[in-house]
Amino acid sequence: MVSAAFEDDQAISDARRLASSFLTDLQVEHGLAVSERVTGQVELVVSELATNARKYAPGPYLLVLEARDGAVEVTVWDSEPTLPVVAAADPHRVGQHGLEIVMAVCRSFEMHREPVGKRIKVAVALGVDWGTGVGRHIG
Repeated sequence: MVSAAFEDDQAISDARRLASSFLTDLQVEHGLAVSERVTGQVELVVSELATNARKYAPGPYLLVLEARDGAVEVTVWDSEPTLPVVAAADPHRVGQHGLEIVMAVCRSFEMHREPVGKRIKVAVALGVDWGTGVGRHIG
């Protein structure tokens, strides 16, 4: 598991680098197979969730990456208590497709209000079972 707190716009690229480093460590130090597909998906998910945290929440956000149950879990906590609304797919809408993309590539998606802010947790499968009907819990 790795975690870091981020505060500024540069932090989005720093968050992606942390994810890349974490995935490399999974392969090199722990012998887990991490495909290019998984690497791309985890970096995309981190980028989308970090971008949303920077755009919609005041203050810092926390990123946690963990390998568990055949997946890479990505958790982002920020200080904004309002849960995001995942819009219905609309190919004519410009922008605001980030959570649609995240849900499409993850095997699970959860949102929780916290005593301060909210926590979004997703899992990207290390194997081939990816993006087919994520479970979602809102609380």
